[in-house]
Amino acid sequence: MKSQTSPKLVTVFGGSGFVGRHVVRALASRGYRVRVAVRRPDLAFHLKPLGGVGQIQAVQANLRYRWSVDAAVKDADAVVNLVGIAKETGRQKFETVQAFGARAVAEAARKVCAKLIHVSAIGSDPDSDSKYGATKGKGELAVRQVSHDAIILRPSMIFGQEDDFFNRFATMAQISPVVPLVGANTQFQPVYVGDVAEAVAHAVDGQVARGKIYELGGPEQLTFRECMELMLKEVCRKRFLVNIPFVAASALGSLVGWLPFAPITRDQVELLKTDNLVSETATHEGRTLQGMGIQPTALAAILPSYMVQYRPHGQFTTAATGDEG
Repeated sequence: MKSQTSPKLVTVFGGSGFVGRHVVRALASRGYRVRVAVRRPDLAFHLKPLGGVGQIQAVQANLRYRWSVDAAVKDADAVVNLVGIAKETGRQKFETVQAFGARAVAEAARKVCAKLIHVSAIGSDPDSDSKYGATKGKGELAVRQVSHDAIILRPSMIFGQEDDFFNRFATMAQISPVVPLVGANTQFQPVYVGDVAEAVAHAVDGQVARGKIYELGGPEQLTFRECMELMLKEVCRKRFLVNIPFVAASALGSLVGWLPFAPITRDQVELLKTDNLVSETATHEGRTLQGMGIQPTALAAILPSYMVQYRPHGQFTTAATGDEG
């Protein structure tokens, strides 16, 4: 039985990841009890200091095993699903994690009458040529079939201190004179991870309408090339930006995509063929960060804070020192 006096309980699937730790922090700061459902609870201890004593608890759950999902949502008032993968590895398959898993979480949430917030991605489409995009789309369909009042959030490319986008290319720029671009003119609307976390918290709070899809983007629309130019400026390095044709990139992805640290996969190449922007319809209808009452954070306000580590002399590097990388 749910206590009428204790703080509300929110179960967060995938709460130990990049986005998850910010979501957990945002929920804890509002006084919620947070149950973090992850495959490896022993790797989620870093979340406990984000709240008070006993406020954040990690539990074991695997989307492939329904009993563990049901156990993780027991007595929850709200359920947040953040689980997703950028590439397939071993038993972690797009279909299992992003389609089957999404349905399992939705059904478990419905069973306990919990509010459901499902985090997807801009570009989700069951008919996408990308497995990532297609399974994200299938996951959304499953969620809406199971829970008509679920709130779905679709962020654009997410940036922040632990992101896998700017950090990856900044690392490359430290050792390589060339930064390859696949889809140099593909547009993104980079959204700050803290703003995404606030959107999730707003949804849990009940500050947004249920049963709708919200698209989350930052205040700027930038091409892949422009993103890399900003990154190179912040790390104080001059590198050649070389555009790689989609055909060549697909061939490379097919050849090395199976490697654990592959620079790109064929599926990611498919994603880069399409702009990743908030739709005009979502903007017109107010299904955006601004519509949720959240002012989007500019890339320039955050990027310098974590790109400084990639400069030739770290924090002591200034424009006057030049490029010594």
